[in-house]
Amino acid sequence: MSSIQSSVPLNYLNCQRGFMSWALTLDHKRIGVMYLVSIMASLALGGLFAMLIRTELIAPGETIVKEDTYNQFFTLHGAIMIFLFILPGIPAALGNFILPIMLGAKDVAFPRLNLASYYLWLVGAVFFLVALVTGGLDTGWTLYVPYAFQTDTRVLTAGLGAFILGFSSIFTGINFIATVHTMRPPGMTWMKMPLFLWALYATAIIQVLATPVLGITLLLLVGELVLGLGIFDPAKGGDPILFQHFFWFYSHPAVYIMILPAMGIMSEVIPTFSRKHIFGYKFIAASSVAIAFLGFLVWGHHMFVSSQSVMAGTIFSLLTFSVSIPSAIKVFNWLATMYKGSIALDTPMLYALAFLLLFGIGGLTGLFLATLAADVHLHDTYFVVAHFHYTMMGGTLIAFLAGLHYWWPKITGRMYSEFWGRLAALGVFIGFNLTFFPQFVMGSRGMPRRYHDFPDKFAIFHFLSSLGAFLTGLAMLVALAYLLHSLFRGRRAPANPWGSATLEWQCGSPPPKENFTDPPRVGDPYDYDDLKYDAENECFVPMNVSP
Repeated sequence: MSSIQSSVPLNYLNCQRGFMSWALTLDHKRIGVMYLVSIMASLALGGLFAMLIRTELIAPGETIVKEDTYNQFFTLHGAIMIFLFILPGIPAALGNFILPIMLGAKDVAFPRLNLASYYLWLVGAVFFLVALVTGGLDTGWTLYVPYAFQTDTRVLTAGLGAFILGFSSIFTGINFIATVHTMRPPGMTWMKMPLFLWALYATAIIQVLATPVLGITLLLLVGELVLGLGIFDPAKGGDPILFQHFFWFYSHPAVYIMILPAMGIMSEVIPTFSRKHIFGYKFIAASSVAIAFLGFLVWGHHMFVSSQSVMAGTIFSLLTFSVSIPSAIKVFNWLATMYKGSIALDTPMLYALAFLLLFGIGGLTGLFLATLAADVHLHDTYFVVAHFHYTMMGGTLIAFLAGLHYWWPKITGRMYSEFWGRLAALGVFIGFNLTFFPQFVMGSRGMPRRYHDFPDKFAIFHFLSSLGAFLTGLAMLVALAYLLHSLFRGRRAPANPWGSATLEWQCGSPPPKENFTDPPRVGDPYDYDDLKYDAENECFVPMNVSP
């Protein structure tokens, strides 16, 4: 071993070498890294389809593709982003890596189940890729019937892929629940857990309880496609509205599988970069569980125009308004945390501030769609597209980027360029708003979503939207470039570069194979008073430790 190699501390990245050491690993950190690489590839593929969509819509008339191909573009964009990136993104990648270290544990409760969940995700992703290259998919990401029976694209292949991905999600949820219940260290009571763990725990409950409903629905869809059963197909005596009920009974709780972990990241990043204890800890923790519960009761707001009774629509409308309360509690508490704080505008905090504005717009515009009279006009318009993206991309993706930059030094042991990080964050923020804010105007004026062409009066809005998409894509490429550059040229990361008080910052960067060489000190995860900044090493250390 060379002197340079020998100077590198032993950690989870270099303790074993070779392809098989990764392929068969039971180390949650390596599994988290494999998930991270895989979902980032999915993000790139889904983003490519988004760029193709916006290129086609940059001007009226046919630009680059015909109608049928355009239908496949938006379907594959939605399916890849939802099933392969947003749903597994934060829990499977960042959650797998961080959760055990936050608990001071060596690994998750079931390491083999953890590895199995990753390979199930890979198999499900392969089915989607097969659908992509053997005929595509043009039903929309919801696979709605009866069109799913009438199209000659690969509905069966994509349905089987989503079915397999569901098992991956369930395995991850079971593992997280068991880990939180059985592996908390002495002194870490429920009311002393970091809020990211509360968010992952609430998410895991939804994964375990809601995902089987999607699995059964897809199994029935596959059975109908293969065996000709009359379950959903009206031509055979089936009920297509039943499919919508089944699908949205899973898919609206799935929205919170996507957004709850994002909220957990906000609850770590905002107090750290505000240098203040989190405001209203118990309310934020309880609101995560409340969102998980209420999320099961509001699926009907997707079906206001699907021949529901007025009474059912009224009840679902009221429940939809109620589910906004726990989310509002979190936002108000984050704002109160920042009040009079010593805010550091590092890259993770810039993404957190962007999240607050973008998710706030997404949540508030959801109130329009929860109102029965307004939804009749806005349903299936670009207003819904904008609302969905402000919630999912402005919420989940922006929070994912905040968490990725926050924990990047811990995952890789390297620091990235703050200049380029801030520049990319600004580009993503401006590009995102330029992409989707004009769509609110289009939708309120009646522009339907999923259309290949549009009248000239909407041309300026589509042009601005496409311009914003290209800017967002460029900013994302900049982010990818400096993160990859940091792996080779970035300075070595200290154990605690941001001054956070949760347990993962008490081990080295990157962590040792067993996570901790000494038992971590369990305390208040949001108490920063006993940390001081070591200017020489550019990191935070405990008060009782000399630089």
